[in-house]
Amino acid sequence: MKILVTGGGGFLGQALCRGLLERGYEVASFSRGRHAVLDALGVRQLQGDLADREAVLAAFAEGFDAVLHNAAKAGAWGSYESYFSANVAGTRNVIAACRAHGIGKLVHTSTPSVVHRATHPVEGASADEVPYGEGVKAHYAATKIVAEREVLAANDAGLATVALRPRLIWGPGDTQILPKLVERARSGRLRLVGSGDNLVDTTYIDNAAQAHFDALEHLRPGAACAGRAYFVSNGEPWPLREVLNGLLRAADAPEVRKTIPFGAAYALGAVCEGLWTALPLKGDPPMTRFLAEQLGTAHWYSMAPAARDFGYAPKVTMAEGLERLRASLR
Repeated sequence: MKILVTGGGGFLGQALCRGLLERGYEVASFSRGRHAVLDALGVRQLQGDLADREAVLAAFAEGFDAVLHNAAKAGAWGSYESYFSANVAGTRNVIAACRAHGIGKLVHTSTPSVVHRATHPVEGASADEVPYGEGVKAHYAATKIVAEREVLAANDAGLATVALRPRLIWGPGDTQILPKLVERARSGRLRLVGSGDNLVDTTYIDNAAQAHFDALEHLRPGAACAGRAYFVSNGEPWPLREVLNGLLRAADAPEVRKTIPFGAAYALGAVCEGLWTALPLKGDPPMTRFLAEQLGTAHWYSMAPAARDFGYAPKVTMAEGLERLRASLR
């Protein structure tokens, strides 16, 4: 099979490309830039912007059997237009290109943020049991809701689709979450929102990739997973304090001890959003209302539907993943 991965140069994208090659697939990546690591792997690179419909149609016109649509604009800050362009318009173009060229399988990387509700915990629920969020205060989550809905609505006899919602991916090769976490810890600017005892799910990078491979292998028109969304994680909810300190210990960084009350963090987020909008300031604000809500509530999920419908079972435990991360950083 020939597989196209959108965003193949990113953290998860590289893991997807590497794992697909190991499984004997012919792999290509579609992204805006060129990545030396993909050249080294032997992945063919197609370049263009997801928001450019003609570029997407041209890239997809090469006899692919399936698409792993992983590319997205993430992060905590940016204009709504920038998020909409990448996450909604880009996904619409991916769906249109799959239909135009007879590509029969589309695995979409979504996020648990699509079900986020202010201060509302999700504890052990499956995707079928939790409605989409309302009044979401983050452009990323708001646009991913639209994208996921359209991917699932596109499922039919000609194009089988599935959406996976991996929670907080981490591990060797992470260039986003861990470096920021370590920098804040070393500068003394890291705080827990609330006590830090709230249970949260996370996903080791190899497990996140494995879920995509499992879904791809089971996906076809009429399959149990077709047209559905699934939470994906390690299935080991830990207190947020332990998650953060486990990552910091792996990086030989100071553990986080100090806390900030949820109300104060939420108010700080509102102030930061106002300042970054009015001035505007460079980079991401240190806190947003959405981030305060995410850090201050419990978020852990049921893996039972993913296990039942496409055989997903995380193979790397939290403890083993932290050891691997520590070794990679040495």
